[in-house]
Amino acid sequence: MLAESDLPRAVRIREVGPRDGFQNEPEIIPTSEKVRLIDLLARTGVRRLEVTSFVRPDVIPQLADAAEVLAAVDIPQDVAISVLIPNERGLDNALALLDRHPGPRRAFDEINVFLSASETHNAKNVNRTVEESLVGLEAVLPRAAAAGLRCEAVVATSFGCPYEGRVESARVLEIANRLAAAGAQEIAFGDTTGMANPRQVGAFIATALARLGGTEVTAHFHNTRGQGLANVLAALDAGCTSFESSFGELGGCPVPVGATGNIATEDLVSMLHEMGVGTGIDLDLLLAAADEVRTVLGRSLGSHTLVAGPVRWS
Repeated sequence: MLAESDLPRAVRIREVGPRDGFQNEPEIIPTSEKVRLIDLLARTGVRRLEVTSFVRPDVIPQLADAAEVLAAVDIPQDVAISVLIPNERGLDNALALLDRHPGPRRAFDEINVFLSASETHNAKNVNRTVEESLVGLEAVLPRAAAAGLRCEAVVATSFGCPYEGRVESARVLEIANRLAAAGAQEIAFGDTTGMANPRQVGAFIATALARLGGTEVTAHFHNTRGQGLANVLAALDAGCTSFESSFGELGGCPVPVGATGNIATEDLVSMLHEMGVGTGIDLDLLLAAADEVRTVLGRSLGSHTLVAGPVRWS
């Protein structure tokens, strides 16, 4: 394990709660409440914020108000706005909105695309083979890049599949290389149902960083089995400086039963700050936003720091 002096001085965090979190809630959050929560998050020091998704409303009704949310949010210019794009039709809808957005800035700056490394999970999630998904995304990414959008691709089940078990690292990296060749400037490797362990993460991330060259490597962990932050530390040790997380530990995978939320952004930020790793995020403001989403949802959340509060040394 790295000494404290060897840890990165800072990391990049993309907050994914307004998309990955809200889409997994059983109730539809009112648009006005989404906008209020997103505006709070945008003022915590977060520099990358995934706001919504251009999926079919009948598939994910929780995000059917994507256009309304993007038109109403008030996000500072220095915060990059991300949206999830499932396919070419979703990209068509997103680009049409981008062209007519009335605000002083573009409706969004980055797109995320996704697929699973495992055939079974991909079929259950998007009703496609992995190859069919890849071919579709190889059409989406160049078009998005041509529109001046930064492109990220998320490879789900990179560390294990609840239906197939182990997913070979070589297969995951083969998928990642195709996505990078198609125009993805960033590849996120998702532990979609919390199956990863720190030793596995460290070895994989080190290999991914070596193989993907100038492509940004991002780690996306879920806390299903309580190993999320341990996996973050393993990824840090391997040289990863980019992570995705969700305030309040919202989120999860809608496919298998029991796949709970992403690591909580406030738990991640608290741990990193205690280790001397900068995030640019104000933990108190982030906790206030997490407390607000807890009130809106009317239930307890998985976040530890939201319950215990930040560490106070004096």
